[in-house]
Amino acid sequence: MGYILELRRYVGNRPLILTGAAVIVRDGEGRLLLQRRSDTGDWGTIGGSMEPGESFEETAARELYEEAGLRAEAFRFVALLSGRDMYFRYPNGDEVYNAIAVFEAVGVSGDPAVNDDEGLELGWFHPDRPIPELNPMAAIILRKSGYVTERS
Repeated sequence: MGYILELRRYVGNRPLILTGAAVIVRDGEGRLLLQRRSDTGDWGTIGGSMEPGESFEETAARELYEEAGLRAEAFRFVALLSGRDMYFRYPNGDEVYNAIAVFEAVGVSGDPAVNDDEGLELGWFHPDRPIPELNPMAAIILRKSGYVTERS
């Protein structure tokens, strides 16, 4: 995250366009693996911003390992999300417009474990049931990618 922190020194909280990846992880029961975020305290998808020189798939692989301690054999492309509804304001005031490639992790190995300071815990959630305290950005990602419905 050094690249974004460096940019923030120049632009402060003003909106940035950030490119990144979100990773959908499902278990054999179809449940979604989500993380409780340390910055907002709500549940969100695994993923984050692209570092200079990375591909979308490399970003997905890095974020999956950093945030959940997992590896995947491959990543299946699901959706590309951008536009006004991908705006997010962090609790510290930083504003972003996200351009996010959504992938589903295929052939996942490892045991899910919080692996960095961005997450407080990981949990499995059934997509047909309400997910408590879902992050607004995660709700958009999951809904637009077809993983949850309006009632979830």
